[in-house]
Amino acid sequence: QVQLLESGGGLVQAGGSLRLSCAALRGTFSSYTMGWFRQAPGKERDFVADIRRSGGTTYADSVKDRFTISRDNAKNTLYLQMNSLKPDDTAVYYCAAIRPDLYGVRTPTAYDYWGPGTQVTVSS
Repeated sequence: QVQLLESGGGLVQAGGSLRLSCAALRGTFSSYTMGWFRQAPGKERDFVADIRRSGGTTYADSVKDRFTISRDNAKNTLYLQMNSLKPDDTAVYYCAAIRPDLYGVRTPTAYDYWGPGTQVTVSS
């Protein structure tokens, strides 16, 4: 099993930046493809990005060229650098883990492990 915990959320003005972190407190972090999802109030949980063990990445069109996903396997930590934030980016952001032979999977139910989430609020 993998236990995940996100941090780094907060309130930021439109155009600003935030970096989210997701620490793997237990489990073999490096063995998984890792992903970020987000869920706004009243909406479904949406795929944001994922990163394979090799470092290959996939992004949702809505965040491409603004967000960057990365991982540090030595530190058991996943990151999401978010730049040029917009009010539409307001959501609870979740990190998740899925088996390593899968990537670009945008269906939340396919992921095996989840963190509790961190709130990101972008004011206009």
